[in-house]
Amino acid sequence: MSGNTLKVAGLAEFRRGLRRVDAGAAKGLRVALNTVVDVLIDATRPEIPSRSGAARASLRAQSTQTAARLAVGGPTAPYYPWLDFGGRVGRRKSVVRPFYRAGRYVYPTLARIQPDIEEAMLRALAGVATGAGLAVD
Repeated sequence: MSGNTLKVAGLAEFRRGLRRVDAGAAKGLRVALNTVVDVLIDATRPEIPSRSGAARASLRAQSTQTAARLAVGGPTAPYYPWLDFGGRVGRRKSVVRPFYRAGRYVYPTLARIQPDIEEAMLRALAGVATGAGLAVD
C-alpha cells in the first residue's frame, strides 16, 4: 500500500479515506481523538476549584470517529455547568455566580493551549495514518 495517496481537507474526509484503505483503521480515530482531549483535560483540571474533587474528576473524553468531545459534570457533579459558566441556582434562585458566556475553565484553557492541541491532533492523526500503512509527510 505504499503507492496510495490520501489528501485530506477535514476529519470526515480523513475517516472516509482511511476506511477505503483499511476498514479497521477508522476505528482507531476515536482512541486518537481521546488522547487529544486528554491534553485539554490535563490542562483544565488544575484550574477548577475543588472541595470534594468531583467537578475535577468529572472531565472525561468521549470522542467519536468524527469529533473530539469533552464531557463534564454528569451525575457525580451536576453543578459543573454552574461552576464554569455561572448563573442562579438554589431555592428561589438565591445562589448567584456571575455569568461568563465564555466560561471560566474549559474554553479559556482551550484558547490558551490551542497550539498544543493542534500539535497533539497532528501527531494523533499521523499515528492513525501510519498504522493504516500510509506514508505521512
